[in-house]
Amino acid sequence: MKLGILVNTVKHLEAVSGLTRAAVAKGHEVVLFAMDEGTKLLENPAYTALCRLQGVTMSLCDHSAKNHGVNTEAISKEIVCGSQYNNALMNHEADRVIVL
Repeated sequence: MKLGILVNTVKHLEAVSGLTRAAVAKGHEVVLFAMDEGTKLLENPAYTALCRLQGVTMSLCDHSAKNHGVNTEAISKEIVCGSQYNNALMNHEADRVIVL
């Protein structure tokens, strides 16, 4: 199963991390996409470390990041600095999507 997690706030880092780790522990794939205020989590190592877990891919809306003052130059190369197209792909490819 492929789980998509749309992160659009900074309020639920523990839930995002817990769901991601639990899903990959069960052998599932996880796709994380950050937009709006959620892009601020890209400045938090606890969030960005999730991209290094086996079975996890991570991307973000570059437009949202810039609007929220997030320095996209400092983001790990493992994280795709993209657009809403990445969000659309996640929604198309995921079996389930959670919005936090």
